[in-house]
Amino acid sequence: MNLSQQSQFSSKVSQLLSWGHWFTFANIGLLLFISLSYLFADSAPTTFVGYLYMFVTWLSHTSFITFIAFVLTIFPLSLVFPYPRHIRGMAAVIATFGASLLTLDAYVYFNLGYHLNSSALPEIVSLLWHRLTDSPALTTIFAGGIVLLILAFQLLVSNYTWHHLARLKQYKFARYATSTILVCFALSHSIHIWADANLKFDITKQDNVLPLSYPTTAKSLLAKNDLLDLDSYKEAHDVRLDPHNIDYLAPMPPAQCVDETTAKIDILVFSNNDALESFVNTQPNLRKTDLFLQPIEVEDTLFSLVYGLPAFYKSPIFEKQQSPVWLSESRSLQVEGFEQFEFINSTNEDSSIRLVSADETTTVRNNAHAVFAFSLAQHSNGIVTTSRLYSSDKKVVQTDGLIQPSDIIATSVGHYLNCQTLAKQSMLGSNLYKRHDDTGVNYSQNVFIAFKKDRITLIDSDGNFKNISAAQGFAIEQRLDVPFLVQSIKKLKRYTP
Repeated sequence: MNLSQQSQFSSKVSQLLSWGHWFTFANIGLLLFISLSYLFADSAPTTFVGYLYMFVTWLSHTSFITFIAFVLTIFPLSLVFPYPRHIRGMAAVIATFGASLLTLDAYVYFNLGYHLNSSALPEIVSLLWHRLTDSPALTTIFAGGIVLLILAFQLLVSNYTWHHLARLKQYKFARYATSTILVCFALSHSIHIWADANLKFDITKQDNVLPLSYPTTAKSLLAKNDLLDLDSYKEAHDVRLDPHNIDYLAPMPPAQCVDETTAKIDILVFSNNDALESFVNTQPNLRKTDLFLQPIEVEDTLFSLVYGLPAFYKSPIFEKQQSPVWLSESRSLQVEGFEQFEFINSTNEDSSIRLVSADETTTVRNNAHAVFAFSLAQHSNGIVTTSRLYSSDKKVVQTDGLIQPSDIIATSVGHYLNCQTLAKQSMLGSNLYKRHDDTGVNYSQNVFIAFKKDRITLIDSDGNFKNISAAQGFAIEQRLDVPFLVQSIKKLKRYTP
């Protein structure tokens, strides 16, 4: 009796395991179809080896995570609870959940550039909430339809493979498919080892495309977003962020400012801190903040101050001598003491915005609605520094988080001149009156800069990164925040063709 029961148990388990492999094989096909969206989310490889690696990785990695899911869920259930009808039903539900989760992850990756993770939860919730509120009925029907289609597929495959198990066992193509997947798995890892050793960024930039794959490095993240000068690297073995190959596409047509004002703004830039403090002592209405973040490179600071953009776009704009998009007859700019901006300088002494190379004797216009004053960074080996910013506007100096030079011009145009839509369209600086977060991007000396609250992330010319404290300047030991940097790089490249 015991032997008979044990034999029946073994037979059921054996059948369920055999069915489970065919059920998993069918789900590999489904997940391969869903995961195709990952391959179209980023720029395509540029070499044959890059395409080969993309194909073998897509095939083997997707198959691998599907099989692992089977081993961790359906396989142990079949051993401890060998009742075919119940196992098939539970397997269909589990597989539906897994395939639906992969679909959601693919949607998030296609739109945001990173996978589901807890650190990016606010951005993911915002994306889904925006989609739901934008068209609630259509979104609900579409999302529900996908889940129901997946569930129907799972139930159909579950029943079909169980009732045709004997015939399926006679097919030999499964063996060839399994062998092919194993070869692709070994080949993909071999290619990656070779590419990582030989700095083949066309391959390593695909590290984080598929879920649960290689962790993204700073180099692969920059390569993926076309921010590495690969040709120069091959010639000089020096990976550089190369702004010289970047073009600037001005947003057109410029937004119209219907209710713009005639406010006057004075921006005073001092060459050193002593001159700034001497001037401030004569201006009791100026308030200060110590969280003014500016590049060490003076011209990069001035460029951001005029255009509201990082110096990433400095070369193409200066080469073509393009005026800032926000400029117009009613929104003029008078520049005093900075020769590099003479081509956009207005002769109107009562311009909307006045940018002055100031000293202790500089005077503020009597009709100035707002005044900003700061000193340029002193020469050092750093990339960025925090210094003191003075303003006659109490709201500005009480703003949470770091303030950049681009924020000054964005606030001037967006708030004081009442052209918020134009400022948002043409600048990466934040209108401090409309600021909703404490993040920002910049670029100086071929270094990508992104900050979030007090943490500043610098990715240098070698593709290495470091985090530093904005307030104290010390290094912060923290891993690369991929979701945040993906968003920051997208923001930086907003005006590239």
